[in-house]
Amino acid sequence: MKKALFCISLVLLWNCKEKKEEPASIAETLKTYTIDQMMDNETVFGGSFSPDKSNLLVTSNKTGIYNMYQVDLETEEFHPITASDSSSVFAVSYFPKDSRMLFRMDNNGDEVYQLYLRDTTGTVSNLTPYEGARSLFYGWSDDETAFYFGSNKRDKRFNDVYKMDLGTLEPSLMYQNNDGTNVSLISRDESYLVLVKSINTNDSDIFLYDVKSGEKKKINTTQSGNSPADFSLDNKYVYYTTDEGSEFAYLVRYNIAEGTSEKVLQKDWDIVGSYFTRNGKYRVSYINEDAKNTIEVMDTSTGENIELPQFEGGDITNVSFSRDEEMMRFYVGGSNTPSNLYTYNLGSKEQKRLTNTLNEEIVPEHLVAAEVIRFKSFDGLEVPAIYYKPHQASEENKVPALVWVHGGPGGQSRQNFSSLIQYLVNHGYAILAVNNRGSSGYGKSFYQMDDLNHGDKDLKDCVEGKNWLAQQADIDSEKIGIIGGSYGGYMTMAALTFAPEEFDVGVNIFGVTNWLRTLKSIPPWWESFKDALYKELGDPYTADSVRLREISPLFHTDKVTKPLIVLQGAQDPRVLQVESDEIVAGVKKNGVPVEYVLFEDEGHGFVKKENQIEAYSKILEFLDIYLKGEEGTPINDSTL
Repeated sequence: MKKALFCISLVLLWNCKEKKEEPASIAETLKTYTIDQMMDNETVFGGSFSPDKSNLLVTSNKTGIYNMYQVDLETEEFHPITASDSSSVFAVSYFPKDSRMLFRMDNNGDEVYQLYLRDTTGTVSNLTPYEGARSLFYGWSDDETAFYFGSNKRDKRFNDVYKMDLGTLEPSLMYQNNDGTNVSLISRDESYLVLVKSINTNDSDIFLYDVKSGEKKKINTTQSGNSPADFSLDNKYVYYTTDEGSEFAYLVRYNIAEGTSEKVLQKDWDIVGSYFTRNGKYRVSYINEDAKNTIEVMDTSTGENIELPQFEGGDITNVSFSRDEEMMRFYVGGSNTPSNLYTYNLGSKEQKRLTNTLNEEIVPEHLVAAEVIRFKSFDGLEVPAIYYKPHQASEENKVPALVWVHGGPGGQSRQNFSSLIQYLVNHGYAILAVNNRGSSGYGKSFYQMDDLNHGDKDLKDCVEGKNWLAQQADIDSEKIGIIGGSYGGYMTMAALTFAPEEFDVGVNIFGVTNWLRTLKSIPPWWESFKDALYKELGDPYTADSVRLREISPLFHTDKVTKPLIVLQGAQDPRVLQVESDEIVAGVKKNGVPVEYVLFEDEGHGFVKKENQIEAYSKILEFLDIYLKGEEGTPINDSTL
């Protein structure tokens, strides 16, 4: 008996010892990070291999603004190539046979891009110095002696196609666009162009244009979501994705000689793109699988997908290949980690990580991984959403929450890293990114459900998202706001005007408030898409104007009763500054707390870290005062 009691005592002592040594939970060790710490993450993207594969050309915002860098693949060092402190610089590519570099810039976010050359001496020259015109890179010629680009210098509404000789750096007109189509593909032998004509925001017609004869032939047979993908190397086939007879887009190839199409790849989600590597060794396909990328790289000689590296807690989000197809660069990231750049030798299987984009002061476990959830809306429709629950949330410590609405219309909240989302969640705000009806990625029927119905059922989906949050045991149901940018900003204002008692605060980031003006003032280079946009939203020059006025928050500001913060870029060509100026003035008449943050050097989206820090800190200050209810002095109106 004594022996038995002794053993029991040992067990009890052991159990007590074990309990004492249990590691602390994340909530107990959680650090609250400043906006400077959270924004000290680095964003890197792109990656063109130099002809000798010794370097990569990438874009990074490590200095606080996007610039171009050359990465030495031997030493892994980043060497700055540009040092802009105003307009962002975006790397395009090395030249195919030498170390000259191509990049693009606009003017502080006005989206009027021009293409620049940095030669081997470091001299920079503007290759498309066309006043007020925007130029976009379309790709290298197959013989590597030229590149193609589109420019609207002749007619601001349409992009013509030019061929730039790499020796003389003189452009020649290749295709004059007179009918409002968009050139999407150029065959490798330059015999054909693929033209796209938008019908509505989902459906397009695809035309094969014979350069020699001038003949234009439609290759799709029904009205459906058609999107060109690539030409085959032998120029006999055009690959494109379509949702004909299906909810989701699949890949087909069109036989140019026979005029027939056959399905080549189908998944349970949208195939959003597919292309061949330079020599046709691989076909790369991107699948939008429940709001994140799945990538397949098929060996065309076997028809089998090659095995890609695997990463715990992250996914490969983007890949690209060297011109000889021996090397691949790729990015790995997730909802709780910014993407890192890797290289991969397809022969030796050696991989090398080139970046550490997360600020070293941030403990990775303190960030929150997204969870995909689904809830039933008011009419029984199942609505997908992405949920971020703060580590500190519990039944005993209920937290405030925000419904996050993506841009668009027709966009999608995805399982990608967002410094703003992580900053707010780290400070104790739950976020539910609702993919309301009308969002892409969930089938064409779901996508079309908000056509000519904006500010109604899509808004009701967001309200039901709020109701889902309110039912969670660790959410303070009395403190739920709404936040969004662009179209999401419109939804914020729609919520505060058309459902004024549903949300406790609103965060409007360059949101549309007057559809009549926005649809009449869209940039001229959107001409080819304008009719499609009018079919979804309404034509402001017709009887649709009555409904457009009804759904425009600007004309209903007297109904706003909840605190609002508005953020805007003065250079925004899509949502003009006047949209935000007027909504702020209108809501202020109600005696409602309104904050306004205006950036003179930003466009449709804030890309400079200095401005992001200012914007995001203002949002948190606003939420802490008006949603969380913490004591403090209200922030002042700011024009920055």
